[in-house]
Amino acid sequence: MTDMELIDAAKAASANSYSPYSKFKVGAALLCGDGELFTGCNVENASYGATCCAERAALFSAVSSGKRQFKRIAVAGSGDGTFAIITQPCGMCLQALSEFCDGSFEVLLTDKSGIRKMQLCDFLPFPFEKASMEK
Repeated sequence: MTDMELIDAAKAASANSYSPYSKFKVGAALLCGDGELFTGCNVENASYGATCCAERAALFSAVSSGKRQFKRIAVAGSGDGTFAIITQPCGMCLQALSEFCDGSFEVLLTDKSGIRKMQLCDFLPFPFEKASMEK
């Protein structure tokens, strides 16, 4: 799957967003190690704390289907449908991804200038991980 196809899948997933409060639709497309694709969108809640981000929605769907190996994720968000600004994963989503992915895991972001390739370690250089529990 090309970078653009993954970004397009994330944009398409954002159409399913339930975002009556922020009016900001986010979609994520997670590519598994076996090539299967899982998408997610943000689902807001009046209590805000119960909101689920698109990245975790995609990850949890994949894990619920038995997946444990992931190649990369694309994230796209927009309040006006233009996807003109970078929408990056929040800290909670980064931490959730770090449970299954190492620092070299690719995170694809998009804005009006194109696709930006990052790595998980660019956002979260010191994740709390299993080894942290043993210290």
